[in-house]
Amino acid sequence: MASATPVAERDREVFSVPAPAPQNSKSSNSRDRGRDRDSSKVFGRLSLPERTFVAEALRTETVGGVLLLIAAVAALIWANTPLSDSYATVREFHIGPGALGLDLSLQHWAADGLLAIFFFVAGIELKRELVAGDLRDPKAAILPVVAAICGMAVPALVYVLTNVVGSGSTDGWAVPTATDIAFALAVLAVLGTSLPSAMRAFLLTLAVVDDLFAILIIAVFFTSELNFAALGGAFIGLAVFWLLLRKGVRGWYIYVPLAVVIWGLMYNSGVHSTIAGVAMGLMLRCSRRDGEEHSPGEHIEHLVRPLSAGLAVPLFALFSAGVAVSGGALSDVFTQPETLGVVLGLVVGKAVGIFGGTWLAARFTRASLSDELAWPDVFAIASLAGIGFTVSLLIGELAFQGDQAMTDEIKAAVLMGSLIAAVLAGFLLKLRNAKYRRMWEEEERDEDLDGIPDIYEQDNPEYHLRMAEIYEKKAAEHRRLSELPTGGSGRDDSPA
Repeated sequence: MASATPVAERDREVFSVPAPAPQNSKSSNSRDRGRDRDSSKVFGRLSLPERTFVAEALRTETVGGVLLLIAAVAALIWANTPLSDSYATVREFHIGPGALGLDLSLQHWAADGLLAIFFFVAGIELKRELVAGDLRDPKAAILPVVAAICGMAVPALVYVLTNVVGSGSTDGWAVPTATDIAFALAVLAVLGTSLPSAMRAFLLTLAVVDDLFAILIIAVFFTSELNFAALGGAFIGLAVFWLLLRKGVRGWYIYVPLAVVIWGLMYNSGVHSTIAGVAMGLMLRCSRRDGEEHSPGEHIEHLVRPLSAGLAVPLFALFSAGVAVSGGALSDVFTQPETLGVVLGLVVGKAVGIFGGTWLAARFTRASLSDELAWPDVFAIASLAGIGFTVSLLIGELAFQGDQAMTDEIKAAVLMGSLIAAVLAGFLLKLRNAKYRRMWEEEERDEDLDGIPDIYEQDNPEYHLRMAEIYEKKAAEHRRLSELPTGGSGRDDSPA
């Protein structure tokens, strides 16, 4: 429209969003095709818009996961060489305004500051899934939600049982409940496994629900004594943030300083500061309106996700994953009830919980497994979800705060459990890799070169007309070659 009404102007994107690209009817219709097809299938085909979003999100997460893997390895090497003293010195170096209660170590800044960016993105992901993704439909949402809940409850139960039997501390029950989607995708990238997009989307949805409950666990169980003045200030800041969004005020120079103030107040309130990131992420609008190619939430997520996956999370890993690892330390992981509970929770609890939750949802709802996949494929994905790194390390620090020795042992257990889960999942996925590759290639085929995979255009008459024209041209070329006297080579290769 040439001019906008005040209401329409108010509802425009808060931050600068690219103008929507024009879409012809063919593209729009094609993108909507397949939306309802296989909707009741576990790992059934995604709709094209959902597939496009998932591909973009996972591409960034995969790159970030590789950086996360590099940072974790660098931290382990740094902490287990003669330079280990310098690692401790750098990690404990304090910086920040003490008058504001923010004179923190670099490790603290990484855990409380940088991870707020990670949880901000998690909040946007959750909001998008609730209003525009798989979780918007209760019937479609029930399976990943049940699978994620079971995938958190069973590891916690495994940890508690292990420590009750072994007379250990149950304080770390929440450590093995988290899944690190970036690390899981990094493992897939290293293995080269061509998982179909629906399986990757299931893993991503699991991680989103997993993050939601991890956020609730941190907020409820790991909140120290409350400073109600700071907490009230944080709520006022969040209210201002929401009001500015509602009024359509634009400009990063307004929102970024406000977000920093909200974060600082939340940190000083006693509530874990990452909750501020989640709250702000949930406030962004993630539903598209007429004429919009991207919602404000999707656009901001596109801008911030590389910062989260490429900088915030790797730096957190660099300052948190550096624990002294020796033969004795590794053996202790399997002998102490606290660390053994973490390993068993990640490796056994996650796999059994997610697989069992998926089976129960499929058994007692209308959902069914995709015809091209088998239940061992579900178990492989469930095993991959046992890679719990970023949030597990964070919860480990919170659960045993003040006990540095136990914190380091828990971190070593998280690393060991994640490694075992990655190896197990890699082995299971490799067994079926040829099948996955065939499915992936079928999913990606675009013979008419219109930018839309052919599998989404089977009900589109225009697609079949284009393909008929392509085949007719090929047939004409074959007829022409067959009429050549030399059998189609165009050259006389017979002896002189």
